[in-house]
Amino acid sequence: MMSEKPYSNTELMICVAARLFEDGATCFIGTGIPMLAAMLASKTSAPNLVPVFEFGGTGAIMEELPIAVGEARTFHKGISALGICDTMETAQRGFIDYGFLGGAQIDPYGNLNSVVIGDHDHPKARLPGSGGGNDVGSHCWQTIAIMQHDARRFIPKVDFLTTPGFLSGPGAREKAGLPRGTGPMAVVSTLALMDYDPDTCRMRLKALHPGVSVEQVKENTGFELIIPDQVGRNDPPSAEELRLLREEIDPTGFYI
Repeated sequence: MMSEKPYSNTELMICVAARLFEDGATCFIGTGIPMLAAMLASKTSAPNLVPVFEFGGTGAIMEELPIAVGEARTFHKGISALGICDTMETAQRGFIDYGFLGGAQIDPYGNLNSVVIGDHDHPKARLPGSGGGNDVGSHCWQTIAIMQHDARRFIPKVDFLTTPGFLSGPGAREKAGLPRGTGPMAVVSTLALMDYDPDTCRMRLKALHPGVSVEQVKENTGFELIIPDQVGRNDPPSAEELRLLREEIDPTGFYI
């Protein structure tokens, strides 16, 4: 009988996402997993990471986990305390390297839907909406999506375009008037880490989570995912990463 993993899927996704940050980068942070990933990165591989929160906090020292993007802890000892319009303008001027995003659906080009399932006028379900998702996907240099991985979420075409990925493929973002050189960078799912093929702009499997097979990923993806000859394997959370998450970042278990 196999022993139970000493970590949860959420903890694994946080660790994989945290390892993507470059030290000194600016990153647009949303509520939940992105906050934990940013805090973990700042305590490990990216001590000079500059978090940017939607409601105006920039460069906060996150000594405690914020619960929402507009609360006091997102401004603590920050570089600036402005407002939502200033934050979006900062992204539009090209000063934010990464944006963290989520959604109910994602397609092969990294387009995201967080508005409706089904027809917009007669939807099967209404979702929370865009928030700043469109602005983040349009103006941050690169975006990282965090998703539950199943065929209902990874679909050939999103029901509603909330956040632009590579739209319809190479050159489509530029044709739509979005800044050249911007777009999706990675998807961290419950099964694997994906990136995008530079020639086709389609999603590509990069590395599997521990215990996950290529076939599992293919079975849970509703479109043809690019599978390279060599697929990596994500390292499980280290003992130190788990200690930081459980004892320093989220000791009350609010998210993990």
